[in-house]
Amino acid sequence: MLNLIRRGASASKSETPGEDWVLPADAIWIDLLNPTREEELAVERVLGVDLPTREEMAQIEPSSRLYQEDKATFLTATLLARSQDDHPTSAPATFVLARGVLVTIRYEDFKAFTVFTVRAAESPDLTNGAEVMLELLDAIVERLAYVLEAGSAAVQESSHAIFDRPHGGAFEPLLTGLARTQSVVAMARTSLVSLGRLASFAGLAPEIAAASASRAHLTSVQHDIGSLTEHAGSLASQIAFLLDAALGLINIEQNGIIKFFSVVSVALMPPTLVASIYGMNFHHMPELSWRFGYPMALVLMVIAGVGPFLWFKKKRWL
Repeated sequence: MLNLIRRGASASKSETPGEDWVLPADAIWIDLLNPTREEELAVERVLGVDLPTREEMAQIEPSSRLYQEDKATFLTATLLARSQDDHPTSAPATFVLARGVLVTIRYEDFKAFTVFTVRAAESPDLTNGAEVMLELLDAIVERLAYVLEAGSAAVQESSHAIFDRPHGGAFEPLLTGLARTQSVVAMARTSLVSLGRLASFAGLAPEIAAASASRAHLTSVQHDIGSLTEHAGSLASQIAFLLDAALGLINIEQNGIIKFFSVVSVALMPPTLVASIYGMNFHHMPELSWRFGYPMALVLMVIAGVGPFLWFKKKRWL
């Protein structure tokens, strides 16, 4: 799908370019979402550039992601997608600055793009592709900030649930929630690192280097990315601590259970010995014919059982 935003337009417009398609003179942003080969060829023809394929976008080498060619600047970053779903993922998105127009190529419907598309279509201040890209980067960073804030709230909630948990409460939901939060935070941090590299290289684009306002805007974006990267690292450390704390509490509870059964087993050994002796039924056992033999055996078993319990309690093993 090809969405086109024009300077001063009131809304984005979806187009189906053909062989004779001409780029409007006031176009400032071409957004390619899951583009067909015909749409790619049409954009390549009108801008005179070779757009990267999906396979080329997925490469991780800096030379394949950040480069300049045919007087155009190509920037690819890995962005977080579907952060609110059960299985969040990350996917590449490419930004191409050529002839004053921004071209974005993506194969995921990123939330930041959806929000910014509405904002850009209603903003008369955007006059060229470089400004659109910088504002779009702002929207992406804002979205990642929202995701990290949600992750921070989830971490605080998990912290209270772990340390204020009633004895015997289930740990499985807590560990599952922490694991999902860790996955989202890790992918958000990867996106921020990728965006940081993109922002550093974007300063070489002629459209940005020639405008002091754009350079200042890019610097602001870089500062935001750096701050959020540190925040993501701090969140990752907190999640690691909570996971260790949860596993430690699980081990303590398991050790307590094992300790209890060990003490009970040891305490029952003396009465078991007494019962075993008088359960042999040998012919020559004086107590067999004694009137008080049976009560004596019961009293011995009670004493042999209570004695170790009192000893363990004195030692505070129970």
